[in-house]
Amino acid sequence: MIELQQISKVFNKEKVNEVTALNGVSLILEKEEFVVVIGSNGSGKTTLLNIIAGAELGSTGKVLIDNTDVSRLPEYKRSRWIARVFQNPLSGTAAGLSILDNFRLAAIRTSPKKLTIGINDAFKKRVKEQIAGLGMGLENKLEQPIGTLSGGQRQALTLLMSVMDDAQILLLDEPTAALDPRSANIILEIADKLIKQYKLTAILITHNLKEAHQYGNRLIQMSEGKVLRDLKIAEKKSLQLQDMFEWFN
Repeated sequence: MIELQQISKVFNKEKVNEVTALNGVSLILEKEEFVVVIGSNGSGKTTLLNIIAGAELGSTGKVLIDNTDVSRLPEYKRSRWIARVFQNPLSGTAAGLSILDNFRLAAIRTSPKKLTIGINDAFKKRVKEQIAGLGMGLENKLEQPIGTLSGGQRQALTLLMSVMDDAQILLLDEPTAALDPRSANIILEIADKLIKQYKLTAILITHNLKEAHQYGNRLIQMSEGKVLRDLKIAEKKSLQLQDMFEWFN
């Protein structure tokens, strides 16, 4: 599904503040894998996600999605495959638009744009039913500006919007970092459910080792721009949380 071939990323090349964020990273992520990536600050986690999304282009190496070389494609041209949820609940949505309008924008994200809004009764019913599944009561507030919601509510809706089109890959960039513990648990439960329901290939970046232990079927630890550990499903299942804490001691 996703193949990284010897990806390196150097910022400020040949300057005094040159930084190598990724150093020859090669990975193959299979279809429907839910990969959790952990690592200290500066280990290369977010740069890895940016390279896959197209927000950054690699200095060297190739990125392949479904055997298509997308290495030089910008972010918007990779949106046919990729949806992304950011750390900040304010990112990725239009704060001044209603919940319904935001869902409509998400639904046509990868489609040719037409001179019509395209919100009809069938679409409204579909959105209402999906939101009702969250159990937050937001299905009766479709006309409310999404920017007036709490961070947890907004992240939950953003997750739902990520599956409104035909994206096959979901990138979760520390989606719970700005949330309280209760909201964080709800968001990850929703994400896990959607990933399984829609058979997505997913990558979750987190600093929370308990989250990393609980979710996903593959665990990658990064350090200094390289993959330090790569645990597949059997190894991850047998991994103890205390073992993970010892990695960082």
